[in-house]
Amino acid sequence: MTDALATGAPGEAVLGVSRSATGRRWVWREGDERTGLAIAQRLELPEIVGRLLAARGIGVEAAADFLEPRLRALLPDPSCMRDMDAAAARLAQAVLSGERVAIFADYDADGACAGALMLRVLRDLGVPATHYVPDRIREGYGPNAPAIAALCDAGARLIVCVDCGIAAHQALEAARGRADVVVLDHHKAEGPAPAILATVNPNRLDCDSGLRGLCAAGVCFMAAVALHRALRKAGFFEGRAEPPLLELLDLVATATVCDVMPLTGLNRALVAQGLRVMARRGRPGIAALLEVAGVKDAPTAYSLGFGIGPRLNASGRIGESDLALRLLAEEDALEARAKAESLDATNRRRQEVEAGVLASALAMAEMQASEGRPVLLITGEGWHPGVVGIVAGRVKERFNRPSLVAGVAEGLAKGSGRSVPGLDLGAAIIAARQAGLLETGGGHAMAAGFSFRAERLDAVRAFLEERLAQAAELPDSVALVVEGTISVAAAGTALAEQVARLAPFGTGNEEPLFAVRRARVVRADRVGKEGGTIRLFLEGEGGGRLKAVCFRAKEGPLADLLLKSRGVPLHLCGALRAESWNGEVSACLHVQDAAPA
Repeated sequence: MTDALATGAPGEAVLGVSRSATGRRWVWREGDERTGLAIAQRLELPEIVGRLLAARGIGVEAAADFLEPRLRALLPDPSCMRDMDAAAARLAQAVLSGERVAIFADYDADGACAGALMLRVLRDLGVPATHYVPDRIREGYGPNAPAIAALCDAGARLIVCVDCGIAAHQALEAARGRADVVVLDHHKAEGPAPAILATVNPNRLDCDSGLRGLCAAGVCFMAAVALHRALRKAGFFEGRAEPPLLELLDLVATATVCDVMPLTGLNRALVAQGLRVMARRGRPGIAALLEVAGVKDAPTAYSLGFGIGPRLNASGRIGESDLALRLLAEEDALEARAKAESLDATNRRRQEVEAGVLASALAMAEMQASEGRPVLLITGEGWHPGVVGIVAGRVKERFNRPSLVAGVAEGLAKGSGRSVPGLDLGAAIIAARQAGLLETGGGHAMAAGFSFRAERLDAVRAFLEERLAQAAELPDSVALVVEGTISVAAAGTALAEQVARLAPFGTGNEEPLFAVRRARVVRADRVGKEGGTIRLFLEGEGGGRLKAVCFRAKEGPLADLLLKSRGVPLHLCGALRAESWNGEVSACLHVQDAAPA
């Protein structure tokens, strides 16, 4: 460990910061220093890398696979998933007989990636495949009977539902006797699978594959592997080239990150390999998205989560529901660019709509939080249903409480909720629906969707507050977990590049945060189209210079502190990243918080 990097005991406030500019306490991450040292010695790594691995629960034996995740070692036999063999056999039959196949996809990033992946797989095998994506407002989430019937009318003899379908028992009945149905989903199941040909879902109650963390695109990739294997056994590839399935991993990586799946185990390998595929920019749709998002260097998980993801999701939120899927399936570069620019414009409209709802929602949430409510349930007349989920997430981040936001139209409140670790919002929503309080409702531990008659607001609130009463014991804000403190002089490129060895970062493998002690801001200015980003140049008291940037800082205490403390020493907390510009690599601190030194 470099002597410039210091750590402390769990429970202590880092650098004495018990309430920062954002109202948070800085705490040390717990870790096993002996395991960290053993990892560093075994793999001949810098001690800081060993310590970071140990702090994430990575043992000595697993460290090598974590740093170099390989699909060859981590990809299981697709047959471990229930119904996979039946699904692969039916897909192979469609290929061999040239049947018409329809892909019914969800309208979010995972659904778009999963849909585009299945279209590519089937079209590469000569199948005349089409797609359908429901409209969020007119049709809502998942399969509906009229849409399924229309696909049958159009000649589909096999319908593949991706990122949806596990709970669509009644809607899928519309295909009975007309088309076979295969579901490739990952959402939590409440009961038995639909009565269809095959339901492949690692989260169905009777699936013991251990792959519960896969997104829908990951399930589809596994189905593609199983399909190719079935076709290989049937002699389909004799005398013809087998399409390379690894080229699909850019879609899997995008979906895994954007759907906030854990970046551990198999997912880590899928994302790491997918980012390498994406760096070649061989898929016109992905290449165009990276361009409009301003990603010039090799893409990272951060590029996916904050650059590509919001644009893909904007399609289903307030635009053409299938635009994201069509972009990802596009083979012409010029057409892809046009679609990407359209998505970018849609995303800007989404941001405008979201801003208006967010301001009102935060004001209402402030009142509820001041009353000591354990759950924040906020409704507004005419709020766009396409942005309530994002707003719920922002409210949850601000108040550290399960937060539900709904728009009301014609007496029906329709919305989305986000929870905090340890409190299962999905189970609470399902229970409320089963109790007759909700018209619709479902989800998982951290997120849920719902609708209820507006006159039942108080009853729904009371039910959720009783069910999630433990939330009242939570602190007002989430503590910021810090790996170590460091001087400006030591926060250089060498350390940033060592930290990058643990990438890709995300859920289950959080990016390390460091507290840079007693840094002086020598220059601070606003950049970006809306001026919501602050660019900083720092100096250390003992020497050294460092670039820094703070996003989502248009207003608030953190922005004020950064802009008005020129020359005054501050403690800054953030992620240290190695960034390339014009062929030169330098360190940059991505600031998340600050406090007076």
